[in-house]
Amino acid sequence: MALDIYFKKVGHVYQPNSPFEFQALIDVSLAIKEGSVTAFIGHTGSGKSTLLQHLNALIKPTSGVVQIGEREISVKTNNKNLKPIRQKVGIVFQFSEMQLFEETVLKDVTFGPQNFGFSKEEAEDKARIALRQVGIAEELFSRSPFELSGGQMRRVAIAGILAMNPDVLVLDEPTTGLDPKGRIEMMATFKRLHQEYGTTLVLVTHLMDDVANFADFVYVLEKGKVVKAGLPAEIFADHSWLKEKQLALPMAAKFSLKLQKKGIDFAKLALTIEELADQLTAYLNQEDVNE
Repeated sequence: MALDIYFKKVGHVYQPNSPFEFQALIDVSLAIKEGSVTAFIGHTGSGKSTLLQHLNALIKPTSGVVQIGEREISVKTNNKNLKPIRQKVGIVFQFSEMQLFEETVLKDVTFGPQNFGFSKEEAEDKARIALRQVGIAEELFSRSPFELSGGQMRRVAIAGILAMNPDVLVLDEPTTGLDPKGRIEMMATFKRLHQEYGTTLVLVTHLMDDVANFADFVYVLEKGKVVKAGLPAEIFADHSWLKEKQLALPMAAKFSLKLQKKGIDFAKLALTIEELADQLTAYLNQEDVNE
């Protein structure tokens, strides 16, 4: 059964009918298809965090419907029957390592599956598999998670989500605070999970290089609304619009534009380092032919 997610005219108001009323989402309609890598970009306050909390019913829409697989979530949905959704859709929050609390790495990752009804033995098996998936060595399983490096702690926290075998993994700024090497390794882990297990990834990020390198489809949010949607190439092609919205281009695209200003004409805007290298190679080969 496909686990597609649809937002149908979804709105969300915090503290309605009070002096602090704030509408975080306004009439949002979108689709996240099973097996995709979907990215959400936008400034702070655009509604990204509110939107991702709807993806596993941590909060419910105050208007409209969120459909997760066959389940429809609305303001009238009973809170008692939402646990299965939270097993299918796992959210890795920003600074997820702050959620660690058990005395050992293995116990921490085992907690989630046990909470969803698996026996201790089954939960430990799932935890061991998840820890290996994120590159945590077995000799660390009996260590306190608080003795690990920041990057390792984050991997343990992510393993805690993976141990519940989610169909959808929601990543909220997953590389925040990591050094460049750690960021590359972390994103490579997510890419491997997507390729090997078909895990649907939802990426909320301000790092446009990650969007260009990994996303199949992009939604741009502004003031609670979807203001643009399309393939990464379509979104980044309109660089004047992005500049107007104070959104950056991927580094490769910035460099590509600089080269174009110097008279090096490319067939299309390069979004990744690999695309830029290919276009430069093609350009230099053409120059050799012309000589």
